[in-house]
Amino acid sequence: MEAFLHQVCSGLANGAVYASLALALVMIYRVTHFVNFAQGELALVSTYCAFTLLNAGVSYWVAFAATVAASFVFGVVVERVVIRPAARGNALSVVIVYIGLMVALNSLAGWVFGYTTHAFPSPFPAEPPFGNHYVGSHELGVVAVTLGMLALLYAFFRFTSLGLALRAVAENPESSRLVGIPVERMLALGWGLAASVGAVAGMMIAPILFLDPSMMSGVMLYAFAAALLGGIDSPGGAVVGGFAVGVLENLAGAYVVGTELKLGTALALIVGVLVFRPTGLFGQPSAERV
Repeated sequence: MEAFLHQVCSGLANGAVYASLALALVMIYRVTHFVNFAQGELALVSTYCAFTLLNAGVSYWVAFAATVAASFVFGVVVERVVIRPAARGNALSVVIVYIGLMVALNSLAGWVFGYTTHAFPSPFPAEPPFGNHYVGSHELGVVAVTLGMLALLYAFFRFTSLGLALRAVAENPESSRLVGIPVERMLALGWGLAASVGAVAGMMIAPILFLDPSMMSGVMLYAFAAALLGGIDSPGGAVVGGFAVGVLENLAGAYVVGTELKLGTALALIVGVLVFRPTGLFGQPSAERV
């Protein structure tokens, strides 16, 4: 029973990271109707930047805040310089640009920071809190940081004029432009927020997986499965899907397929959702008038 509870608690910690990245995927998808294949590499570059600051002697939370801010700026720059010009082309060219951006950022990270695996420090105590044996302090910290970030994002989208404008652009960019909302600026804001969310996810998962250029590949597969499970157009569904995928991954790895094959769980989940419920658990089917 203790082993089962440990797997569930550890899965919730991993699921918090998947939920963050799935939410970032949904944010970009809602405003562009394309999946951002480079989301994981954006998070990877941000995590390397945080690692560089920490090695320079900067305290963890200062480096954390600086990385989140720099990631926001980087996301805005990527949207302005790379994504916006590509959006004038057809759908296939846009997808190719997203894939090319993923490959380019991964190669850039390896070229600049090297391919050596590094241990990334955790800001949380090494000893489990309250003497429990089910979940470590870092796992609890990951859940707490992620839930705090999600609460801030909810407040931003629900109670601020910028958040409401971004939601309007996501729902109907043409009508938003007609009522005076600067759609292009909102798109850049969405990319910046998604990059910041990815940076938080990268810094939270790095102490668990270790830092190297391939760190985010498996994580992004789980995040994509989470986004599809919850509904690729549903922010709340992405969060629920992330936690569900995290727990399912751990339980399947421990009791069904083994740790070597648990990545296949995400692939099976993706195929199953696409075949049996393409809109996910909370997504809404769309219809177009011909």
